[in-house]
Amino acid sequence: MKPIKTRLLTPGPTIVPERVLQAMSTHTLYHRSPEFKTIFSETIERLKRFFRTERDTLVLTASGTGAMEAAVANLFAPGDSAVVVVGGKFGKRWKELCEAFGVKPVVIELEWGKAVKVEDIKEAIEKNPNVKGVFIQICETSTGVYNDVRAIGEITSKYDDVILVADGITAFGVYDIPVDDWNIDVAITGSQKALMTPPGLAVISLNEKAKKRLERERSVYYFDLAKEIKNQAKGQTAYTPAVNLIVGLNEALKMIEEEGLENVAERHRILAMCAREGIKALGLELLSEVPANGVTAVKVPEGIDGQKLVSWIREKFGIVIAGGQDHLKGKIFRLSHMGYVDIFDLLTELEAVEFALTRMGYRIEYGISVKAAMDTFIRAVHKRPV
Repeated sequence: MKPIKTRLLTPGPTIVPERVLQAMSTHTLYHRSPEFKTIFSETIERLKRFFRTERDTLVLTASGTGAMEAAVANLFAPGDSAVVVVGGKFGKRWKELCEAFGVKPVVIELEWGKAVKVEDIKEAIEKNPNVKGVFIQICETSTGVYNDVRAIGEITSKYDDVILVADGITAFGVYDIPVDDWNIDVAITGSQKALMTPPGLAVISLNEKAKKRLERERSVYYFDLAKEIKNQAKGQTAYTPAVNLIVGLNEALKMIEEEGLENVAERHRILAMCAREGIKALGLELLSEVPANGVTAVKVPEGIDGQKLVSWIREKFGIVIAGGQDHLKGKIFRLSHMGYVDIFDLLTELEAVEFALTRMGYRIEYGISVKAAMDTFIRAVHKRPV
């Protein structure tokens, strides 16, 4: 029997709510019109509340990588050094971006699945006095690892000329992160994860410490943050933006505000607990030593091809989950519980994994992961034993 619908349960893009789709389906506004200016300014103010800040918060028409590149190109000069945490595909991207713009990366190389130790950040800064910043993922999407950026911010805040640049593309909207209180000088996210909007928008938020670097000469054009700060303060962007995506993002932010950031974070925390307990009930092992709340990375059992498992789930059930990247291809699969996701989406993922594993010769008791997840959910939500 072929699936009659597709369920998108990857760690990006994620499911887009009907409300967001409907908002985006209206006629396209002229991006210099008063109507768009009103919506855009409202979206910026909602994003500031989302980040719990009053500082400059900008929307760029790009993927999250565009905001990553903007941070490197605008805030660092060729010849600068920066500490780069490489513990997965996207930490590796920070390193590659630094190299592309002549910034010398001081690499903290981690085994994929490990979280960075805060003392290693401090040691790297002290051993390299010319370091101008620290690049890190709050959540490394490729491994499902959460890094303690709050503790790292306490360290970087003690240095006048070291800024903390945090990729929170799979963290913001999963966790309630007050960027000012956590001393995150530059915060980055993207529309297609917990912000529940299609791909195409990046968000970058900068404090005064970071903005001072915009005063020096820079080799940048489209991603000129100084130009965007000036324009976006007036409710416009420097260049033509993705108008309908911004309308959709504004609606998604309304939904987050209605649920409440703390409640959104708690929902993600509970779903992550349910996912982990369901996976453990199958006798499988998590990849991450510090699991993130938006995505769970799971080691594939010996003798099973993880790529085939992911493909089989998609082809037979229409459920789209993610596999491993780079050297982890075929060795892990990743379950998303991020954004517009509830317990029933997660139970569907787990049952599909059970079907696929048994199809490939892995012996389990049907329903065992679902029961473990449901028991965890009942304990967490209703505060009572099962």
